Amino acid sequence: MAAYESFAGVYDLFMDNVDYDMWGTYLIRMLKKFGVEEGLVLELGCGTGSITERLAKAGYDMIALDSSYEMLEVAMEKRQESGLDILYLNQDAREFELYGTVAAIVTGCDCLNYITEEEELLEVFRLANNYLDPGGIFLFDINTAAKYRAIGEKTIAENREEGSFIWENYFDEEQQINEYAVTLFLPEENGLYRKEEEFHYQRAYTLEGIKELLAEAGMEFICAFEAFSEQEPTEGSERLYIAAREKGKSWDDIEKYKEIWSEME
Repeated sequence: MAAYESFAGVYDLFMDNVDYDMWGTYLIRMLKKFGVEEGLVLELGCGTGSITERLAKAGYDMIALDSSYEMLEVAMEKRQESGLDILYLNQDAREFELYGTVAAIVTGCDCLNYITEEEELLEVFRLANNYLDPGGIFLFDINTAAKYRAIGEKTIAENREEGSFIWENYFDEEQQINEYAVTLFLPEENGLYRKEEEFHYQRAYTLEGIKELLAEAGMEFICAFEAFSEQEPTEGSERLYIAAREKGKSWDDIEKYKEIWSEME
């Protein structure tokens, strides 16, 4: 089963320990730090839209995409309740398409760690560079090997009235792949429980490796921070936020693209 199918409906329930207000505030602060005060922002791997909603409330014009339609269904329910103008797209970050460029691209919640092949992550960076405005900003986070080592080989279980889960984690040091199996027990109307299983794989990337891929994609690396701060990362940092800048386009190029898009329409 693909990741975040059965889990999508209870994702927010079991992830209620995540401080999305803090996460959204941090991203907004960092966007403004790099000069993105307003405009069109794309979120990759938006999940159930928790961060998307916060960026939209801050005044950014949001486009958000995710490869899991089940997660997007939850996000669109939130949009209906909030009334925010958010465009959701069911697309894979490794091959996304837009009709124009955006001022910034953001992603969080270790979305890019799910891309376990360097060639595919390189393609994400190339696409980001392609769809950013001249000098546009790409802000993204990654879990480090230190994070996966800290979790280690561990089993976590939680039982709630709305459902239960068992989370089994294993980190392969040689392959730098973290694997976790999620077993869900979801209540049915007849009082019985339905068992569902999902398997998730994430890769640990080094900062130096990320810098090399950004350079190969044509992007300019700006800086890296220990997540949710503006401090330089250390060997023990478990999550990093990285800022990169579009390089290679000019506003004259954008005008040419607009002419082509107008003719296509």
